[in-house]
Amino acid sequence: MYNFSNKVALITGAAGNLGQAVARAMYRCGAHIILADRHPDRLEQIYPDLSGSSQVYFATPFDLEVPESVHLLITRVVDRYGRLDILANTVGGYRAGQPVHQTTLDTYDLMFHLNVRTAFMISQAVIPVMLSQGSGKIIHVSSKAGSQGMANSAAYNAAKSALIRLTESIAAEVKDKGINANSVLPGVIDTPQNRAAMPNADISKWVTPEEIAEVILFLASDAARAVQGAAIPVTGKG
Repeated sequence: MYNFSNKVALITGAAGNLGQAVARAMYRCGAHIILADRHPDRLEQIYPDLSGSSQVYFATPFDLEVPESVHLLITRVVDRYGRLDILANTVGGYRAGQPVHQTTLDTYDLMFHLNVRTAFMISQAVIPVMLSQGSGKIIHVSSKAGSQGMANSAAYNAAKSALIRLTESIAAEVKDKGINANSVLPGVIDTPQNRAAMPNADISKWVTPEEIAEVILFLASDAARAVQGAAIPVTGKG
């Protein structure tokens, strides 16, 4: 198990299935965790066992789609802890099912808004803090879908690909400043929502949130100090 007892970790999308797995994994490793989600009322419901812990900070209100909210959050984190060591950004969204010529601009804009713009804004906010302390780990969750175009999901594929390129660009800019930036590329994640949506799928080939969280822990650790700009597939047996 990694020892993050002297680390401060921000987990965005903390109410989601993957966000929960990452948050609890970081907590078990001793990190001080900041749980941020656009549905703050869900955090108390999801983490009743962590409420009141000095190791946990529920960041509310917070909306990663609003620049002022993002910068207010980072200001509060720095005021509270004096530093920020790890960003695990699990925020994203999915919409697909139509070929390019039938995909609406609203869908295209939504995919880039949820998957790229949010990552861009949170990166802009945390990088100055990490530069000032001379260290930090940035991990964005992209998708296997970002590594290859597929029929009927062009907007989603393109957005997830853009997130990979964004992470690579960040890594190129900060790799000499003590900061690591990498992304993980899950395949189909074993969640209740995906099981309901694909009842006939072979679930044994899916990847669990906990398995993805383990890779994120590695990237957040000193063991990954030489890993920069990587896009790591985490696809289970799929």
